[in-house]
Amino acid sequence: MAHASFAATLARWWHKTLAWLDSWWEIMLFGVMVLALSLSPSTYGRNGRNAISRQIVRATVPNLIWFTVLSALISIVLIRIVVVTALSYGLSRFAIEMVVRVLVLELIPIIAALFVALRYTLPGAAEVEQLRVQGTLDALRRQGTDIIRQEFLPRVQAGVFAVWMLGAVSCVLTLLLAYVNIYGFTPWAWAGYTRVVGQVFNPSVSLILVLKIFFFSLAVSFIPMASAYYDALVGGRPGRVRRSSGLAGMVRLFAVVLVIEVVSLMGNYY
Repeated sequence: MAHASFAATLARWWHKTLAWLDSWWEIMLFGVMVLALSLSPSTYGRNGRNAISRQIVRATVPNLIWFTVLSALISIVLIRIVVVTALSYGLSRFAIEMVVRVLVLELIPIIAALFVALRYTLPGAAEVEQLRVQGTLDALRRQGTDIIRQEFLPRVQAGVFAVWMLGAVSCVLTLLLAYVNIYGFTPWAWAGYTRVVGQVFNPSVSLILVLKIFFFSLAVSFIPMASAYYDALVGGRPGRVRRSSGLAGMVRLFAVVLVIEVVSLMGNYY
């Protein structure tokens, strides 16, 4: 009895491990397909350009406004906390460096990625799932439409673009707010301020920041869309167990974002 129970437990864990590996393998295959289509000139015909442009505007314009306001409020509060704390401990000369490291290098990129995920890519995956339930994707497939090029690729590219745009605008805005908060509206401290910021952004730190934003943008764009894409193929794969694209995509997404953030922290401070 005990031996049979142990064997059943091992079998169950083995199947779960295979399912987990299969899900990540599918995400990699989806990424390869999207990358190949992104590099294909035929993708950017008239219909393709219209679909991509529409999704980029949808992912960026409304989110940029709200995220800019949100990041400005968070930045003002945190800048004030850091500056007051540095002054109270007699570390005023390190205030600028602490502001740049805490906000620009660490908080703004991850908040931008999660904001795009919650506001666009995860709802976009749910929207595609709704199209599948309604039969729209099957109808497009029967008409000869490449659904990955028409429905998935534009959303992936829009998610990548939105993360970069929100991160860039918010980082610049945070640097300007830090200058105004510390020095006021005088232009005479600009040279010293840019020198300190330049010392923070040495080549290795700049490379880590760019790579972190790059992988954040891939994670928040590819993982939810890959889950939705393979759920859309359930009807064409007999015996395949249907997964919830929203929940599975969200868990994988947050796990990958956490790993990327930990690796970047190790690169910056170890």
